[in-house]
Amino acid sequence: MAGKIPVTVITGFLGSGKTSLIRHLLQNNQGRRIAVLVNEFGELGIDGELLKSCQICPEDGDSNIFELTNGCLCCTVQEEFFPVMQKLLQRRDSIDCILIETSGLALPKPLVKAFRWQEIRAAATVDAVITVVDCAAVAAGTFASNPEAIALQRQADDNLEHETPLQELFADQLACADLVVLNKTDLVDSETQARVKELVKQELPRLVKIVESDRSLLDASILLGFQAAVEDDLDSRPTHHDTEEDHDHDDEITSTHFILDKAFDPAKLQKQLQALVNQQEIYRIKGFVAVPNKPMRLVIQGVGTRFDQFYDRLWQPAEPRQTRLVFIGRDLKSAEIESQLVAL
Repeated sequence: MAGKIPVTVITGFLGSGKTSLIRHLLQNNQGRRIAVLVNEFGELGIDGELLKSCQICPEDGDSNIFELTNGCLCCTVQEEFFPVMQKLLQRRDSIDCILIETSGLALPKPLVKAFRWQEIRAAATVDAVITVVDCAAVAAGTFASNPEAIALQRQADDNLEHETPLQELFADQLACADLVVLNKTDLVDSETQARVKELVKQELPRLVKIVESDRSLLDASILLGFQAAVEDDLDSRPTHHDTEEDHDHDDEITSTHFILDKAFDPAKLQKQLQALVNQQEIYRIKGFVAVPNKPMRLVIQGVGTRFDQFYDRLWQPAEPRQTRLVFIGRDLKSAEIESQLVAL
């Protein structure tokens, strides 16, 4: 591993807090020169823009690598993982580590396998897989099944299919973990937190440390420096889809996005978005909102019916004050969503 760039894969379900954790690492990098790759679901690049808005300089030439003023880099990745990695590896003398944020609907194991490719293996190694878990969402039963009920079902009939694809995804993200961040613990009481922690332990195939966090504000020393060489340790991380070729959960989910030349009252917009969640199978809403008479851009993020809002920065002078929203879910009815937004 000597001379190889350590890569930390940060995975977790939609809205678990991966982007917030990475932003915190960038803002508290302790002198590390960090490169970040964002592979997100949806076409508007909300998460990538949030990371770049920490401290942004001009784009680097014709690539999708952005220089940040704190000495870090930020990259956006759709189907371009290998060429972006090649560009980063060419800069290996100026990079101390790489963070990769997976799509919230992606399996981490196929990504780790890419680090067995000779072109990457010689220069980089997966230091660890960090799985971020939304404690409040799991407590509500949104992304994990009831372990006691499933155990009873399996005893009754071993042939039954007991887990939904989303529950399998939750389990597979945990199966690859070197560390689990139990996030958003501030939204639950201590008894609920203990129950969720026990549920997570039951899903883990091996002994893995679990750390609690109210909003992913963890020190870099906790998240970096595992030296696990995960690409050489995949046999100890069994998942539901080990016998499948290139299984991709993204194929089972759809996204739709809207760019509206319209400003919204935040409270009214959130109420309407919560209504849409109750009408359709929407897992995640995120985006930027123009607010009347406000010089700053509002960030809105929703997981189920729970929403967070904050103003992240001033609108730039030449920037159109548009509202941009991404909806991720199953069988989304885009026309209905758009009509309700336009009617506000």
